[in-house]
Amino acid sequence: MTTAIKTARIYHDHHHSQAHAQVSLDYDGRFLRRKMLATDDGEAFLVDLAQTKSLDHGGVLVLEDGRAVEIVAAPEDLLEVTGDNLLRLAWHIGNRHTPCQIEANRLLIQHDHVIRDMLVKLGADIRETVEPFTPEGGAYGHGRTHGHAH
Repeated sequence: MTTAIKTARIYHDHHHSQAHAQVSLDYDGRFLRRKMLATDDGEAFLVDLAQTKSLDHGGVLVLEDGRAVEIVAAPEDLLEVTGDNLLRLAWHIGNRHTPCQIEANRLLIQHDHVIRDMLVKLGADIRETVEPFTPEGGAYGHGRTHGHAH
């Protein structure tokens, strides 16, 4: 007997009840409209959203049967940026429109040899790390923004 693939057409940036399952996706994988995915325990499902969305860690995709699949930011290869003038380093990263996770004592960015070289020249200490990546959203909304329309 074949089980029909469930479809998720609804996304919420948070949930209020226990999720049925989780799906772990890296930063690039959390930007989608229509795609086949599998939960962390192997259940296949189709995401078919009305428009492309940036899915947040902790958000949920709602399957057509009402079950929720929680979005989990998967560990990925990143660069940890530290240094004496972290605010200046953050400004230069932002000026290049590079996604950046901002923390009190460090910044996290995706691997980019050009940005890495620039930061080293600015006095940054760079360390490779593997961890979930949840960068800041855009100034005009949550998640990724692609313009200045309000």
